[in-house]
Amino acid sequence: MPDTAGTSTGAGRSRPDGRAPWLPAPDTVRRTAAVGLGAAVAVLVGVDGSPGWQVARVAAVAAWTVLVVVVVERDGWGTLLGAATGAVGLAVTVGFAPHLLRGGLTTTSAATAVLGVSSVVLLVSSTRSLLRGRRLPWRLVGWAAALLGSVLAVLVVAPAVLATNVAPTELGETPEGRGLRALDVTITTADGVDLAGWYVPSTDGAAVVLRHGAGSTRSDVLDQAEVLARHGYGVLMLDARGHGASGGRAMDFGWYGDADIAAGTSFLAQRADVEPGRIGLVGMSMGGEEAIGAAGSDPRVRAVVAEGATARTASDKDWLSDEHGVRGALQEQIERLQYGLTDLLTSASPPRSLRGAVEASDARFLLVAAGEVADETASARHIASGAPDRVEVWTVPGASHTGGLATAPQEWARRVVGFLDAHL
Repeated sequence: MPDTAGTSTGAGRSRPDGRAPWLPAPDTVRRTAAVGLGAAVAVLVGVDGSPGWQVARVAAVAAWTVLVVVVVERDGWGTLLGAATGAVGLAVTVGFAPHLLRGGLTTTSAATAVLGVSSVVLLVSSTRSLLRGRRLPWRLVGWAAALLGSVLAVLVVAPAVLATNVAPTELGETPEGRGLRALDVTITTADGVDLAGWYVPSTDGAAVVLRHGAGSTRSDVLDQAEVLARHGYGVLMLDARGHGASGGRAMDFGWYGDADIAAGTSFLAQRADVEPGRIGLVGMSMGGEEAIGAAGSDPRVRAVVAEGATARTASDKDWLSDEHGVRGALQEQIERLQYGLTDLLTSASPPRSLRGAVEASDARFLLVAAGEVADETASARHIASGAPDRVEVWTVPGASHTGGLATAPQEWARRVVGFLDAHL
């Protein structure tokens, strides 16, 4: 009797390629995953923007999806294209992940979930097909290459997507909970975006615009506001555009920060309780980077305190190769790709470097770095090199990112308030 084991498709028998009869063919799996990936990306890129751009983006995604579906069953470059598309899709998923974590059940979060599953399936299935029939050493090398390619895709693509597709942020605590008497204000930027904020009036003639970090709101800087207000400063806490109750589209590299802060300084300049020449900026993380940048183009700003400020352009990382050698040089190239992609994903224009903003400003700067984040001090020194006679750097021992006040409250108040007192 001829040996028919492994050739029957009857119940419980495997197929010639070793698959169980209930499993779809690998080509079908890849094509289905490619369609799911393309549909999810089309939803994510088509939910906002002008009608023309929506159509153009969706059409581009549809064209790429058709290409992948047609060629992904072909050995060689077809499956390689499928694997690459899966890796990029996975990176985009990471960029949209906050929508899954805090966005609730929305069209965006659902599309992100579909994108993640489809990307993993397409990447794994394409890589398996590409390596089919190879010897074990080559298969190991191939899987390592797939992993490395996926990591590089995430490093380049995910931050750009994350910065330009910010998940919803909601206000938390209010000034009343801290005993602060604040006014609810709405300020309109030069490009027509309404920013929501709170203003604690000044009692000594000086005032600051206080900016929060990425993915947060003005509620997250109430600790700093309380200290500043207690020492007589007027404090304007503004939600960055697209954050909290502010209008506009969010951009978490702070590329809209100059325009947002300029609207804030204009508000303070018109207040009767604020004396001319006594306006400063205080910012945390992204807000600190925005504050440094805004000072470079606004002569009304006399003093800036920036905590946790590191970079918002590729050139802000030019110190990496000096500090870390080859590893730093590779990171610099990744940063250039990352910020270049970011520029394609946002209507905001890339700002000048933080070092360049310091050079262009006449203001005084206090840069506060976290002792537990080594690169913050290196970044601060690089920024300070633009005008070392006007920039102070304070590294807070034991502090995490923007944790200076929580780690050393008395020293933070002494240094920050003392700095503002001296220059405002």
